[in-house]
Amino acid sequence: MTEPRYAGIAWGTRSARIEYEWVGEGARTIVFLHEGLGSCAMWRDFPAKLCAALGMRGLVYSRPGYGKSTPRSADERWQPDFMHRQAHEVLPAFLDAIGVGGPVWLYGHSDGGSIALLFAAKFPARTAGLIVAAPHIFVEDLSVASIEKTRLAYLETDLRDKLGRYHDDVDSAFWGWNDIWLHPPFRGWNIEGEMAAITAPVLAVQGLDDEYGTMAQVNGIAKAVKHAQLLVLADCGHSPHRDQPEEVIRAAVEFVR
Repeated sequence: MTEPRYAGIAWGTRSARIEYEWVGEGARTIVFLHEGLGSCAMWRDFPAKLCAALGMRGLVYSRPGYGKSTPRSADERWQPDFMHRQAHEVLPAFLDAIGVGGPVWLYGHSDGGSIALLFAAKFPARTAGLIVAAPHIFVEDLSVASIEKTRLAYLETDLRDKLGRYHDDVDSAFWGWNDIWLHPPFRGWNIEGEMAAITAPVLAVQGLDDEYGTMAQVNGIAKAVKHAQLLVLADCGHSPHRDQPEEVIRAAVEFVR
């Protein structure tokens, strides 16, 4: 990773400073969208390796509330539409702020995969293609149960200290994500009906040992987006880029070409 840069953005009545980094080189750009507890730093060297294999330059950023980006205010609670706002308002504002025009590729993990799908559905002209790993398109009981366990781990183990290596305000990152996923109204969140608008190529990746989601997620993508391709990985949990990086990169190269 290179040294982080910062961009100021505004959307709606909000504003934030966004941490971002460029990796790799190439005429095409792939944007990396992190998971619910992720940040620029938490990707480690995966973006650089994927970009080298694809011959693209990579744009890695921390969403508001994460990494070195502006944290949540003390009284801010995310609402069930938080991923829609990230896809429809924050990401376009960020790309505009740093001068990224034209269609981009997207690599989204978990919540970031959901944001990638929503962006592609809303902005087909700005989307060249997308790879989504362990995405969510609706809320499963398995997801909620695992997130409840993660909450206990944050309160009772050293998980807070570990996550603190990747976020300037670790409580902003953790509670923003954990509170909304365990908020009862969020159980009705579902984007299946919106995905039919996606025209860009889609590769959906799912690990069979994912503790946060089942095959129902990527099967739902395949049902809604008829041209989507699926990659199902054995011996793989919720983070395919960590559990099976070589296979993910191989499949991504084949898919993009």
